[in-house]
Amino acid sequence: MSRVGLVIVSHSQRLAEGVAEVAAQMAPDVTIATAGGLDGELGTDFEAVSLALEAAQSGAGVVVLYDLGSAKMVADLAVEMLGDPDSAAVVDAPLVEGAVAAAAAAQGGADLDAVLSAAAGAMGDLIPDESDSTEGVEILLTNDVGLHARPAGLLARALAGVEAEVTVTFGGRAADARSVLSLMGLGAAGGDRVRVAATGPEADEAMRRVADLAERGFEESSPG
Repeated sequence: MSRVGLVIVSHSQRLAEGVAEVAAQMAPDVTIATAGGLDGELGTDFEAVSLALEAAQSGAGVVVLYDLGSAKMVADLAVEMLGDPDSAAVVDAPLVEGAVAAAAAAQGGADLDAVLSAAAGAMGDLIPDESDSTEGVEILLTNDVGLHARPAGLLARALAGVEAEVTVTFGGRAADARSVLSLMGLGAAGGDRVRVAATGPEADEAMRRVADLAERGFEESSPG
C-alpha cells in the first residue's frame, strides 16, 4: 500500500529530525524525510528539500511542513520545480502538531487531500462533554501512559476506514477519536476511565476495535 509521505523543512537539522522522530511514533509505515539546516548552519537548502521530496514520494503524494516563513518559500519553490507539482503540497500548519496529525492520517491510508486537511486542522480543539452520562461504554486505560502520543495514534489508526463517528470523553471534555492531538489533550492517564461512544453504520465495529485495543493495553508496557 502506498502512503502519503511527509517532508519536514526546518532551519535546524536537529529540529527537523526531532519533529520527524515524534511523528514517526504515529506512523511506522509512513516515509518521513527531513531537510534541515544549510551547510551545517541554520538555514534552508533548496537542494536538500528537493532530495527530501524525492525520498518521501511513494506514489501517493507528499505533504511538506515547515517552521518559518523563509522555509516555506524554499519548500514552495521545490514543489513548483517538480515534474508533477500536484504530487506534493506545502501546508500551513503548526510544525509539530501538524506533523503528528498528518502522520497519523497517512498511516491510516488517507489520500493527499485528507492528509493536508489533517495537518491544517491539527490543533483539534476539545469540546465540552454534553452527552448523556450513560451514553457509550466506559473503558479502563490499563496501559502505563494512558492516551498519550503512541496509544492515541494507535486508537486513531484502528478506526481507519470505519464508517462511524467515535467520541472519547474524560474529565468533562470530549475528543474526536480520530484526532490524535484531541485525544492527547484529554489528559487521560493510565488507570483512568474514559467513556467511548459511536454512531453511524459501523458503530458496533468501531466500538469493537476500541475495546480490543484497550484490552491489549494499547500495545504498551512502558511509558514512551
